Amino acid sequence: MYRLFVAIDLPADVKEQLRPLCGGLPGARWVDGEQLHLTLRFIGEVDGGVRREIEGGLAEVQAAAFPLALQGVGHFPPRGQPRVVWVGVEKSHPLIHLHGRVERALAEAGVDRDGRKFSPHITLARLTATPATRVGRYLEEFGLFRTQPFPVDEFTLYSSTLTRHGAVHTPEATYPLRESTSDRDEARPQVD
Repeated sequence: MYRLFVAIDLPADVKEQLRPLCGGLPGARWVDGEQLHLTLRFIGEVDGGVRREIEGGLAEVQAAAFPLALQGVGHFPPRGQPRVVWVGVEKSHPLIHLHGRVERALAEAGVDRDGRKFSPHITLARLTATPATRVGRYLEEFGLFRTQPFPVDEFTLYSSTLTRHGAVHTPEATYPLRESTSDRDEARPQVD
């Protein structure tokens, strides 16, 4: 069985900009800087046959490269005891478009559709009994965080192995996005 997810990796300079945000919360288990990513879709465990279908389906995804900027911080769940601290993503129609194409490719490969609304973010830490007041101060301190736009020109299928020190993510296949596209191309349905 393979535990898989689809994500956008972050450039090294963007990961470096996130480094100052990764500290100062008691009970936080910070994500290793090299493993920071924006999940397009968590798939879960699949067998080898479904994995091959997924790899083939993702290779057919057609979308244009686009710029993306990170903006703001928050936590999940939005109400109650915080369990995850994240950095958000500036509103991006091309990102939503790419997510939709990935979701459709996965459905055609036999993966059940995700019933949750797509909420793009980068997980910074998982929290254990971190006082909500400390999380509140953290959000105040970093609430205006923003990066310059960076290019998104590919997405990656990752496998994830759970260890006692956290998950280890391994890139399995990378899929390039087109250099550019016109509005007319975006409106054209994907040929299957």
